[in-house]
Amino acid sequence: MPYQHIFDSHAHYDDTAFNTDRDILLHTLPQQGICHIINCGATLEGCGNAVRLAKHYPYIHAAVGIHPEEIGSSADAWLPQLEALLQHKEENRIAAMGEIGLDYHFEGNPPHDVQKAAFAAQLQLAARYDLPVIVHDRDAHADTLELLQKYRPRGVVHCFSGSVETMQEILRLGMYIGLGGAVTFKNAKKPLRAAAAVPLDRLLNETDCPYMAPVPLRGARCDSTMIPYSAEVIAAVRGISAQEVLDAGCHNAEKLFGISV
Repeated sequence: MPYQHIFDSHAHYDDTAFNTDRDILLHTLPQQGICHIINCGATLEGCGNAVRLAKHYPYIHAAVGIHPEEIGSSADAWLPQLEALLQHKEENRIAAMGEIGLDYHFEGNPPHDVQKAAFAAQLQLAARYDLPVIVHDRDAHADTLELLQKYRPRGVVHCFSGSVETMQEILRLGMYIGLGGAVTFKNAKKPLRAAAAVPLDRLLNETDCPYMAPVPLRGARCDSTMIPYSAEVIAAVRGISAQEVLDAGCHNAEKLFGISV
């Protein structure tokens, strides 16, 4: 039986990887069980494209924010334009701020203090416009948690890669945990532990497409139809069905983002 109620809480259909067949693909997704998608911006251009997609496809909703790798040397260069989009959030079909956060993985990324300042500025902007946040945290668990504890936003830590102990601190803030293709990877010990331990009412399903395609499709361009692969793995470690995982993720995403299926 085909899966239904697939809510992809984190996608990048504005990415150039979809330039050749974006509209063809997006027109087919509702027929394959996908009920809603949150399309996340990472740059100002990406945010604008996310808004355009949301206006064109009823089941797509935009998230706007500047990714930590894209912040440059100062938020002054992009913060006013980002706020201009938020001033018309209903018209622009903006459901969240994202993706925002910290990424300490590569040496060439902006300095930590610059990243933290940009993350804090966007957390404050989300509070001002009463929006949940979609948080990117790569190799920056302590600083991410510190800022989340300071600003206490509604939202989700996507593609969660921290320990169960860190997850518990995030859950105490009332936030959600996003899990996707990483739970299927060969060495995915932490994501699997999180998948087993996260309360079902705090779990969101996601792809991060076109990235993070699940096993057995590693290396392929990811899209929302691949979520069942990760849902099946999450279900197996919890002893429930994949459809239960999808149903819970859909309900949770509806609640967090204020969206009705």
